[in-house]
Amino acid sequence: MKRLNSHRAALIVTAIAVSAAVLIGALTAPPGLGAADRNPDGSYVGTRVEGTTPAQWRLIWEEDPAHAATVSWTTAEQPKKSTLVYDSEARQGDVTKYRFHADATVGQYTDDEVRTWYNHAEISGLKASTTYWFVMVSDGAASREFHFVTGPEGDADFKLLYGGDSRSDRDARRTMNRRMRALLEEDPEILALAHGGDYVANGEEMEDWDEWLTDHELTVTADGRMLPVIPGRGNHEAGGPLYDQIFNTPGKKGGNFYRTLIGEQFLLVTLNSNISAGGDQADFLETILKDNSGVRWQCANYHRPAYPAVKSPGSALEHWVPLFEKYNLDVAFESDGHTLKRTCPIRAGKKADDGVVYIGEGGLGVKQRTPKDDRWYFEGGVTASTLHVQKLTVTKSMLTVESITDAGKVYDTFETKPRKR
Repeated sequence: MKRLNSHRAALIVTAIAVSAAVLIGALTAPPGLGAADRNPDGSYVGTRVEGTTPAQWRLIWEEDPAHAATVSWTTAEQPKKSTLVYDSEARQGDVTKYRFHADATVGQYTDDEVRTWYNHAEISGLKASTTYWFVMVSDGAASREFHFVTGPEGDADFKLLYGGDSRSDRDARRTMNRRMRALLEEDPEILALAHGGDYVANGEEMEDWDEWLTDHELTVTADGRMLPVIPGRGNHEAGGPLYDQIFNTPGKKGGNFYRTLIGEQFLLVTLNSNISAGGDQADFLETILKDNSGVRWQCANYHRPAYPAVKSPGSALEHWVPLFEKYNLDVAFESDGHTLKRTCPIRAGKKADDGVVYIGEGGLGVKQRTPKDDRWYFEGGVTASTLHVQKLTVTKSMLTVESITDAGKVYDTFETKPRKR
């Protein structure tokens, strides 16, 4: 039997459990306002998906974050017209004052139970390292004003979050979303979150996505800054069209693999471990690494690990690791294992000072497993069973990766200097 739609269930429970005043607060309180995440009874404060009011907002980066982005939202009903209005100056939500606008593509999520609509507004021609303020509008119903910061041009310093596996444990996911919001509020140099996949338990059920999207509102800062997502696809999103409907088809070619260049000297290659790792995808990876050999920092993001802390190796070990080593990749970010890990540097199946380091395994909310820390590649590395997110600090002289727990503690720090390529 399918679960009751989460919004309907929440409304029924709230109506029974709390007073009318608390109910009104639940429906109108804006998300992302510091500690105001819950009502007095403990129920979650999120934007209701109702009518054509924009809700479940997210901002997506792909290839060119200095100049382009997609702003997406959900509506309960099909709007006749959805538009994003935006500007490089704050306009306090007055939709008549924003200088720019982009019409959104509207479609219905593919699901038999949750019949809601996605709205994707693609914007381009943006200026690098610039704050843009925006409002989502569907048939006259407008969101509050949000903002984000575009990626840099040139040889710039910046910070980036990485994490995966936010499925199954909703309370833990909310905790990690609040942690990412706190990190963004504490450190405005953070630009975006690269997600390693497994957002939800069942990627073919909109009800699971419905909860994830509402919880994702918690990553918005108190002053309305939105954290862009650079999405990667996990095995729990392997089937069905919903992943592409949520994130506007990352990669735009059906394979969900693509490259992101942040500034001139940081390359992130997002790969899809749910399809063939060889063939077209391996060719793509080699072309990208070869063509960007002059880029100082090179990283990859994919779901199924080549050097896992819990499971057996995925096909990345055969098809991608030789290319990582051939072109001297700095760090490979992996998810799926539900544990924290950092390997020793690895080359040709052995520990080597000039090898590639594999970090991650997924800690954005899923219940953590016990890592198999006796595996040879953890000698000189680290493993732990703890929720976590990685923070990358990118400078001209050093790439630093800190693994931060749900409590905000730095559990592990890895540093590497630029390689010769």
